[in-house]
Amino acid sequence: MVVIIDIIRRITRGPLSDFLPAGYQTGYSVLAGVLILAIMILPTIISISSDSIRAVPKEYKEASLAMGSTKWQTIYKVVVPAAKSGILAAVILGVGRAIGETMAIIMVIGNSVQLPIPGWEAVFAPLRTLTGNIALEMGYAGPEHRQALFATGIILFLFILIINSLTLVLRRKGT
Repeated sequence: MVVIIDIIRRITRGPLSDFLPAGYQTGYSVLAGVLILAIMILPTIISISSDSIRAVPKEYKEASLAMGSTKWQTIYKVVVPAAKSGILAAVILGVGRAIGETMAIIMVIGNSVQLPIPGWEAVFAPLRTLTGNIALEMGYAGPEHRQALFATGIILFLFILIINSLTLVLRRKGT
């Protein structure tokens, strides 16, 4: 976390300093959050995907190679389609984990309640996620504020519902 934020800070204060507002030069940004989440969820996705690929029967690969396919054709046309449900499950678990990684994101994304300026500069903008907003404000929320935070939770629930529905559609489409 410290290394990534420092690198982003050096880039935004150096070569990009003329193009970014002062609040965007802290290193705490959307880019830092994306990089940290990628580092956190990729091991899960890779591990489950590799297990799924290893579970493809050896006979499938041998049959494809015996028919004259190259190694890459076998991977692309036989192994990956046979392991597709496991790979899809790995991606869904990774996305679910990314949505739940509130504390890591609160630390690196800048925790700013202001909307960033639209455009490419928004990648370097600090902001606050929905889960971070709930976690940080629930302790002191009044009745109306608490209702707004619960509405935010419902929005998050709808996001998860949409992701799971897309997964079901993709699974049915593939079979």
